[in-house]
Amino acid sequence: MIRVLLLLICLFSLNITGFCAVMEGGVSKTGIGAQNRIIDNQTNMPVADATVSLPKENYSTTTDENGAFSLNTQINGTQIMSVEKDGYRPFSLTITDKVASVPMVVAIEKSNIQDIILSAEMFHLGDDNYSSASANSNEFKGHSVGAFYSKTFKMAAEAISKTNYIVIGSIIGIDTLLAKKIGQNKVVNSYSSPPEVYFNGAKIAEVQLNGDGQRIKIPNNLIKPDMLNEVTIKTGRNLMQHAYIDYDDIELMNISIQAE
Repeated sequence: MIRVLLLLICLFSLNITGFCAVMEGGVSKTGIGAQNRIIDNQTNMPVADATVSLPKENYSTTTDENGAFSLNTQINGTQIMSVEKDGYRPFSLTITDKVASVPMVVAIEKSNIQDIILSAEMFHLGDDNYSSASANSNEFKGHSVGAFYSKTFKMAAEAISKTNYIVIGSIIGIDTLLAKKIGQNKVVNSYSSPPEVYFNGAKIAEVQLNGDGQRIKIPNNLIKPDMLNEVTIKTGRNLMQHAYIDYDDIELMNISIQAE
């Protein structure tokens, strides 16, 4: 959780200064330059033909041979910017119009053979009943698919000799007490329990804050080598509502399993 909080503090700095070093998820660093560019984090060479998208705006573009791209669309409020490129780990970054007004240089890292992409799409958990004061609710794109997301996948036998993480590229809408205290939402009279992350039926984490590149270590003793494994993410509940179950509405993008 400390790593997630540091990442969020880093992103707040990005909103103000246009520069911040981020060492999480599919991005190793961001910076400023003469134009928006996507580069390889190992070689610093441009990454051509990467798809850069703003899902809320249904906008996408591709990088040129210099890794350069333009965001030729209106950016209202907070947005999730996604970068996709074959051979690279999925990347998401929460940006604002202020961030987009400063040319960005984003370094993405290559995937390895153990990486598993669970979902590259943005999806919405909850009950579609939320306040405009909810964290980043103005950014919500789609209707809820339910109170939880679950995905099964196979992990190779060598996975138990690696350090494995569930990586959430971006998550927004969390209305926990901690998120409220640090100003991520403006909800006055209520707060929610945190989303919970399960691996093969065992709860391994709670996500208290909104942010990018959140990494959750998978205990190796829970991994079933050469068999189906399951990740489940459950959204929280409004802890001030007792008459009925009021699920916290959140959106997530770029869920993957990454090995080191």
